[in-house]
Amino acid sequence: MKTLTFLFAGFLAAASALHAELAVDPIYQADMVLQRAVCVPICGTSDSAEPITVSFAGQSVQAAVEGGRWQAVLAPMEASAEGRTLTITQGEQKVALENVLVGEVWIASGQSNMFWRLEQTGDRRALEQGEIPAFRYYQAEPQVLLSPRAYPEEKRQLLRSGDMYRGGWCVSTPPNNRRMSAVGWYFGRKLQELLGVPVGVVHVSLGASEMAAWVPPAVLREKYPDCLTSRWMESPYVPAWCRGRGKLNLVADPEEPHPFKPGYLYSTGIAPWVNFPVAGVIWYQGEADAETNNPALNCELLADMIKGWRADFHKEALPFCMVQLPRIRDNSPLRAYWPEFREVQHRVSQLLPAVYYVTTIDLGMTNNDVHPPRKLEVGERLAALAAARVYGCRGVPYSGPAIAGAEAQGEKVVVHYHHASGLKTTDGAAPVGFELSEDGQVYHAAAAELRGESVELSCPELKHPQYVRYAWAVFLNPNLINDAGLPAVPFCRQVEKTAEPQAR
Repeated sequence: MKTLTFLFAGFLAAASALHAELAVDPIYQADMVLQRAVCVPICGTSDSAEPITVSFAGQSVQAAVEGGRWQAVLAPMEASAEGRTLTITQGEQKVALENVLVGEVWIASGQSNMFWRLEQTGDRRALEQGEIPAFRYYQAEPQVLLSPRAYPEEKRQLLRSGDMYRGGWCVSTPPNNRRMSAVGWYFGRKLQELLGVPVGVVHVSLGASEMAAWVPPAVLREKYPDCLTSRWMESPYVPAWCRGRGKLNLVADPEEPHPFKPGYLYSTGIAPWVNFPVAGVIWYQGEADAETNNPALNCELLADMIKGWRADFHKEALPFCMVQLPRIRDNSPLRAYWPEFREVQHRVSQLLPAVYYVTTIDLGMTNNDVHPPRKLEVGERLAALAAARVYGCRGVPYSGPAIAGAEAQGEKVVVHYHHASGLKTTDGAAPVGFELSEDGQVYHAAAAELRGESVELSCPELKHPQYVRYAWAVFLNPNLINDAGLPAVPFCRQVEKTAEPQAR
């Protein structure tokens, strides 16, 4: 296994110290799910030079011990919901991991809306009836949380040691599910239902965390070297709110580790998993970085983060499914640039292959709470997106109406849509949220009329509209949907010029 950072090296050293004899790395446990159809490394430690044998699903693979480390690689396997035992033997020593399945494994990460626990949703049905033997998850619990005061020495020591996350694999049962990420749980439950194979979700997130904290250190060293020094608290790649909280927690001692220090959460939470094959990532983050009104900077950082994960997971097109920021009724500076950040998420999905997003403009809060409670729809939309775009499942609606183009027709603009079967409004009224502009700076509300799978826009103040946008607001009550009930996707586009319509 490749050592990525000093923090990851510390993680492995601690594992070796705890297990002076034969041991498997902590991420491998009973009840886990292994990724189907790919080679699966199984890794651990031993202080003996005797060869290791790993046995599972009819395979027996040997591995040599080098420098106290060993790695055995299982050949690709078909999905199986049969709970089988994975054994690791060395001489007279034996480690047995029971009830192991083979299926699809996803990572769920981001900030507080991904961290939001199932028990916080109030969904009693899910909490009382969530026994799904073919759905498993690894819940990584952060040991240092967001705090409005200086960290005590015990928390500082945890951060120094890299012991940020502790967790384990669980079968989906009502007692286990309560503390699981709600979005991660709803996603896994729905994906398992859609695919009909076991699903495992590895949840690693932290409230209020910014993108830079999740960027691999190798990427930071190459492109953002100042982020790895004490100057990270002045970096434009770390939002002002996060920098301020870091100074408060560390009492302005930037040499100390902090959850918001660029690369830290990746090193402690994601790096231990890079040799554990996964099918993809679901990502709910952006509230922190949307404070920065610099779309170019945010696009670059988000794209580099994704490319860095892909490089470390040795998967060039690792699917990355994002949650586009929802609405929020909040006029504070922290939320002012949410429309711009939604566009950042769209641009990155166009820039990189296998990057997708779900629209949640209809699910946000009608007050200033940054934590919308409707996590079920978010998780299930992500599952539908993955089923359709990653697994090629036919007939699974995964997108609301998405702009295909906008053309000028005289003084009017016609917006054409993909995913627009049954285009309609939720209230039977005219579509709301459309705006037109002649210069791309000053926008005016546009009257909208449905025209099949298109929307015709007009604005008396404008004779030659050149730009059109939809749902470009921190808060609105959108009403445009398709026949699957999925909301239209926010956008900002230039209008294409067309010939004047001919009189008939």
